[in-house]
Amino acid sequence: MSAPAVELRDVAVRFGGLEALFGVTLDIPAGAFAVIFGPNGGGKTTLLRVIAGLLTPTQGEARVLGSRPGELPPQRVGYVPQVKRMDPLVPAQAVEVVTTGITARWPWRGGKRPEAMEAMRAAGASHLATRRVGTLSGGELQRVYLARAMARRPELLLLDEPAAGIDMAGEAAMYHALIDYQRASGCSIIMISHDWEGARAHASHALLINRSVRAFGPAAETASERALLALFGHTGHVQATH
Repeated sequence: MSAPAVELRDVAVRFGGLEALFGVTLDIPAGAFAVIFGPNGGGKTTLLRVIAGLLTPTQGEARVLGSRPGELPPQRVGYVPQVKRMDPLVPAQAVEVVTTGITARWPWRGGKRPEAMEAMRAAGASHLATRRVGTLSGGELQRVYLARAMARRPELLLLDEPAAGIDMAGEAAMYHALIDYQRASGCSIIMISHDWEGARAHASHALLINRSVRAFGPAAETASERALLALFGHTGHVQATH
């Protein structure tokens, strides 16, 4: 049996007097497509940043692909943050941004790299290749950053709300693109999302978190409507007549 993609043991993260995470113990299997759900302020992005090696736990231990996150070669993990901005004056084409995911250098000049173009096709962004990044919409920029993360074929892909700014049809296409990419590459995927139904249909695992792990298991069972409503402290709407 292969080692887990991610192993967390009693992980806690504090920012001054704020305890963002506590007591997080979790194994995410290699090859999983795991989706993280939780309320705002529940520690989702903090957890992803710990896994990415961008944040050191205050307490506990994290291991990713068998190593401490900060010791991993950067090409083994692809990370797409939640907030993606690009100066509209940057004179770069989208394919050049994707290429920096392979070369780890900026600026990049020298034509289209085949690996970059293949990643853009996988992310549904090939039609954006020659567009200036400063002209892209939020959803288009999401696809470019997803392609950038895919370009070097990481073993683990970390995505913080990659569907933000993408319409429903685009979100469905993104799920299919991720599944196709996972089948081709064998990578593990961990994604923060608010799309319960999409996760139940496409993901292998769901993690429910609100500063600590509330549930983790097969997506179809763990991301049930009852469990998610309880996690978010919401029991449904009552129709009123005005």
